[in-house]
Amino acid sequence: MITTAERLTQAARQLAAVSDTPRLDAELLLAHARGVSRAALLARLKEEFREFPAFETLLDRRLRYEPLAYILGAWEFFSLDFIVEAPLLVPRPETEHVVETVLEHIGTRPAAVLDIGTGTGCIAVSVAHAARAASLFATDINPRALAVARKNAERHHVAERLTLRLGKLFQALHPGEGPFDAICSNPPYVEDSAWSGLDPVIRLHEDPGALLAGSDGLDVVRGLIAGAPEWLAPGGLLAFEIGMGQYEAVRDLLEHHHYKHIRSVRDLAGIDRVAVAETPRS
Repeated sequence: MITTAERLTQAARQLAAVSDTPRLDAELLLAHARGVSRAALLARLKEEFREFPAFETLLDRRLRYEPLAYILGAWEFFSLDFIVEAPLLVPRPETEHVVETVLEHIGTRPAAVLDIGTGTGCIAVSVAHAARAASLFATDINPRALAVARKNAERHHVAERLTLRLGKLFQALHPGEGPFDAICSNPPYVEDSAWSGLDPVIRLHEDPGALLAGSDGLDVVRGLIAGAPEWLAPGGLLAFEIGMGQYEAVRDLLEHHHYKHIRSVRDLAGIDRVAVAETPRS
C-alpha cells in the first residue's frame, strides 16, 4: 500500500528525464486522470493510492516527450484557458509580451487588430478578451488551426468580434479591409539548421511549419515586415515575436522599410523577444 504522495514522488522521478517540472507534471496528469482539480488532488495526498489505468497511459505519453498541453487538451495563456490540439504550437509565456504590447498601444479605444498566423488563437482571443472595444482579424495557413481558434473564441465569448481567414500572411485579406491599428504575430523564426537540436518535446510533436523559417529564421518575418504597411493605419503598430539574437537583423529590416519608433520588448530572461515598430504618421 502506498499513498498518493508516494505515487506522485515515483512518477516525478520517472518524469525527471523528460521535464524540468517533473513533480508538477505528475500532479497535473494524475488530477486529469481522476477528473479533479490539482488543488483537490493535493488535499488527498495522504490517502491510499488507487490504481488508475488512465494515469499510467497519460504518464507513458509524457515519457515519450508529448507536451502536457496536448495530453491535457488545454493550456493557460494570459490567464485564460485555451484548447490545444496537436500539432499546433503550444502557447508560451514569452508570447504574452506580444499581447501586452498590442494592448498598451490600443488602450480602451475602438481598434482593429490583425493577428497573422494565429494558431490556437491565443494572441487574438487574449487581445479581444482584454480590449472589449477592439475588433480582431486572424489568419492562418492551417484550416485545423482556424477551427481550434474558433473554439477558443467561443470559449471566451469573443467570437462575434473575431474574423478568421485562411491564407498566407496578408493574402487572406480582402481588398478594402483595414486599415488596422495594430498587426501582431508569433511567426516561425527558428533557423532550419537548428531543428535537430531542439528539445524533443518540440521536435517530436509540434508542427515544424509553425517554427522553421529558412536559413536565418527570418523568411516569414521579411514578408510580414514588407507587407504590413499596406494594411496599417498611419501610426499603426507592428509587433511580433522573435528569437534570441535576431533583433539587430530585424531592426535593420524595419529601418529599410521606413518604420518609425523601432524598439524591442525583453522577456523575463532579458532576451529581446518582441520586435515593435510603427508606420509613419501622415
